[in-house]
Amino acid sequence: MRFIEEVVVEEFLPTFRSMLAEELRERGLTQSEVADLLGISQSAVSKYVHGEVARNERLLADERVVDLVERLGDGLTDGAMSPVQALVETEVVIRQLEQGDVLAQLHQEEVPELADYGGAFDVHDPDSDVRVAEQALASVRRGLTVIENTTDFARHIPAVGTNLVEALPDATGIEDVVAVPGRIIDLKGRPEIPAEPEFGVSEYVASVLLTAREHGSDARAALNVRYDPTIVDALESNGHRAVEFDAEAGIDDAIPTALAANPDAEVLYQTGGFGIEPVIYVLGPDAPTVAGRLRDCR
Repeated sequence: MRFIEEVVVEEFLPTFRSMLAEELRERGLTQSEVADLLGISQSAVSKYVHGEVARNERLLADERVVDLVERLGDGLTDGAMSPVQALVETEVVIRQLEQGDVLAQLHQEEVPELADYGGAFDVHDPDSDVRVAEQALASVRRGLTVIENTTDFARHIPAVGTNLVEALPDATGIEDVVAVPGRIIDLKGRPEIPAEPEFGVSEYVASVLLTAREHGSDARAALNVRYDPTIVDALESNGHRAVEFDAEAGIDDAIPTALAANPDAEVLYQTGGFGIEPVIYVLGPDAPTVAGRLRDCR
């Protein structure tokens, strides 16, 4: 685990401080004065000025860093800028460079996994794509733990297998839905989870969830299990409205029709058809909640 702050400390600060120390010395300030302004020792100033510190070439050539150094050099030399203001101005530029810019790029080179989310994000943004996606993945993992710890869960797994899915808040397709690759199967009376959850690997359960969301449901997660009328009854007894849909009508037609009359339904089920296995879909705000609803209705 490598933080972007480490990139700032190891790449930005040595480069920036050496550039600013050079700028201030060229403007006639003594080594002692430069040390006081930068809050560092005179020996450190000497190292910066004499090129004894490694500098990042990309930051050296960045126009925003060059402009910052010149502005701080002017302001600190003539007294128009206080050290506190210089600090604030520098922090502003650092935040800019962290937001999908050169510092973010350097961070991505150190942590290649970040490339999966693209480079144009702010790692400090609480609503960044990276954080939201990782939260969805973690949520499904927690839901899977609930499934693994639910007694006799395997008996609820249909022949086609079970999947637990969770969509991103603004999901538009299955690539925005986390699920288990290959589905969960019954292996000798225990649920077998074949792989870690990932995006874009569920077609059917994800499609049910997305279709429900497109037609008024605010659910973010779904779980499919074998149809059993006692399960439907138990879910309803626990306060979850259930609605039946026509298995042979197809998801795109059946789900909207069912939700049109019951927009608050959290349980969708079909009792089968020619070549179609009967299934229950439990909907909810997140994967652990959905898995817990089935556990609680046993």
